[in-house]
Amino acid sequence: MARHSGGRGWYGKVLGAALGVTLLATGASVWTAQAGAAGDASPKVTSAKPATAVKPVAVTIAHASDAGPRGVNITIDDGPDPEWTPQVLDVLREYGVKATFCMVGTQAQAHPDLVKQVVAAGHRLCDHSVSHDTTMDKKSEAYQSQQILDAERMITEASGGVRPMYYRAPGGAFTPYSRKLAASRGMRPLGWNVDTKDFELPGADAIVATVERELPNGPTLLFHDAGGDRSETVEALRRVLPQLKDEGYAFGFPVR
Repeated sequence: MARHSGGRGWYGKVLGAALGVTLLATGASVWTAQAGAAGDASPKVTSAKPATAVKPVAVTIAHASDAGPRGVNITIDDGPDPEWTPQVLDVLREYGVKATFCMVGTQAQAHPDLVKQVVAAGHRLCDHSVSHDTTMDKKSEAYQSQQILDAERMITEASGGVRPMYYRAPGGAFTPYSRKLAASRGMRPLGWNVDTKDFELPGADAIVATVERELPNGPTLLFHDAGGDRSETVEALRRVLPQLKDEGYAFGFPVR
């Protein structure tokens, strides 16, 4: 999400997290719908890959859409949340749109059922750190590693073995080190072009107006499904998604 101060204490503090992270290796079948094409709503079944199968990706911050020049990427930050994530999923399902959910590790760990619902619906996962510290870029490399790798583990375990495909730094607090680390784990650093500022509760009209005004800046839109009352976000998505379709945009995923 966009960098800002205040109102974020609900995440709490994470104590004593280990730096070493080993992904869950299992032979059981898991949902991996996120690996499919953006328009494929049918979940696919395969086996979770061990950590040794991770393929590094580019370290540059992604903004473009895999849906082409008229593509739009819907990204949803800070969840999952038991009240708002199901409502966001309902709206996305209503309009046949796939999104990228940038999840906070502690939230994923607390609500694994919602993580599995997100994946089963064909959406992609993104690592959004353990505790949403927007000052990560001012902290040590050891701390950055803990925040990124522990969140990767939490999200992967909560999903049943599906790994996040992106890493979005809280507040955009990327560093060269954090980008390189995430990319080495197969998570493309993910930026945004349109910050809807829905976390400021400006009203659904203002959120929609921001999308209309700033979409020429690029295709990746930033919304939130946690951290407070997200009823305005749900209403704005209900209006923005069909409007963008009517204007000839296609919904995709951020490039990797």
